[in-house]
Amino acid sequence: MFGSKQPQQRRIHGWVSAMLTTLIIAGMTVPVDAASTLDEQIAELNTHVAKHATEVLALEQKLLHPPNTRLAVFLTLQSRDALNLDSVELFVNDQPVAAHYYTDRERASLEQGGVQQLFIGNLENGEHELTTVITARSADEDFVRREASHRFRKRPGVLRLQMSLEARAPDYEPRVAFREWE
Repeated sequence: MFGSKQPQQRRIHGWVSAMLTTLIIAGMTVPVDAASTLDEQIAELNTHVAKHATEVLALEQKLLHPPNTRLAVFLTLQSRDALNLDSVELFVNDQPVAAHYYTDRERASLEQGGVQQLFIGNLENGEHELTTVITARSADEDFVRREASHRFRKRPGVLRLQMSLEARAPDYEPRVAFREWE
């Protein structure tokens, strides 16, 4: 049981080691050619994947953001000291698309002549209606809430609409005007 017998591994070790060495040397010569063709195939696949990724991105941009269906709506104040703007809600074809509540800083920016982008999105060509709901405090401290609508025709290309707010003395009633920007 505890004799000087060598383990089974040692008896076949020499023969297995010679066989393995022969196989490794033989295997090293064949995969060099196979490795170079494998590298070429991998490089070719990488090129195809990059090409397809570029095509998919272009198709995604075309489908999600086609440039000929773009609609942008901007807000400006015409009478800058007559309205203390509180919020604006925007609807296209009775679907809400934007709502904004104004901070003092944003109000000050608009009063100094700033332009705010209220909405940018895609809209199919044809007849549409833009509706806005304005809440503000007038210069005579009355709280006002006004709704205004504008019907327009969307044509191929980008359509930019300017929504201008004004309120004149003595009644300080807010008026909303729409016009297309070129």
